[in-house]
Amino acid sequence: MTIRNPLEWSVDQFRHAALAFETAGRAGRHTIDTLHSPPPAVRRIALAELREVLAKGLDDFAAFRTDVGFLCVLYPIIGLILARLAFGYDLLPLVFPLAAGFALVGPLAGVGLYEMSRRREAGLEAGWAEGLAVVRAPSFGAIVLLGLLFVVIFLLWLAAAEGIYLMTLGPEPPKSVASFIQDVFTTGAGWTMIGVGFGVGFVFALLALVIGVVSFPLLVDREAGVDTAVLTSIRAAMANPVPMAAWGLIVAGGLVIGSIPCFLGLIIVMPVLGHATWHLYRKLVLR
Repeated sequence: MTIRNPLEWSVDQFRHAALAFETAGRAGRHTIDTLHSPPPAVRRIALAELREVLAKGLDDFAAFRTDVGFLCVLYPIIGLILARLAFGYDLLPLVFPLAAGFALVGPLAGVGLYEMSRRREAGLEAGWAEGLAVVRAPSFGAIVLLGLLFVVIFLLWLAAAEGIYLMTLGPEPPKSVASFIQDVFTTGAGWTMIGVGFGVGFVFALLALVIGVVSFPLLVDREAGVDTAVLTSIRAAMANPVPMAAWGLIVAGGLVIGSIPCFLGLIIVMPVLGHATWHLYRKLVLR
């Protein structure tokens, strides 16, 4: 080990940055080249097959539980951050929308889990380090682009939630947690906020489900364009309205249960749902 002078260190940092930009540029060009790629065929599934999907997701989680142990730290931290925001009062009305946002960004958050399930299915080594290898996938540029779309959807949901609060219980921030809860459940404006919020949130959740249930696993599995992945996901959802509705309820219910208390339940719920989503993709999209 030697101590390099600042000039050598700076040159190395510029070299690494240039390589990163070059890699990003190649991924961007590849994403453009794969637009309008041939769409795969989708199939209809029975409602009962969701049980098998969840069983396989649980089996993958049991096999990888040590590899996803970092979730034990990640999600409680998120819970503590949201709890701290609640005591800021100004952001108290957004705590529930932030928690509900897990359903919107869930398909993106599960990309590494899809890769782990894919590798295990193929009989390959499939630890968490291999899950991160998804960054070298041919469709990684498309994954990033689709991920940005989901981040935009999440931010639009937060903006909508804030707007609903301002039109009902706002514009003044709550004086305390107790007064906010009382206003929500004992006033007409509070019940209006709940009703409108759930209605708008349902639209956002439905959008995320329809365009994300198949698209991210497909991009992990094969070389395809963003448009092909999204359209395949939409076609799969339209061909299976009842199973997809049931899957949406399973995801929403799991995330609600996993969020209590302080997101500790998500240590199990998120990996199981992520792995199960991969197996749902295998059911819906023909190879």
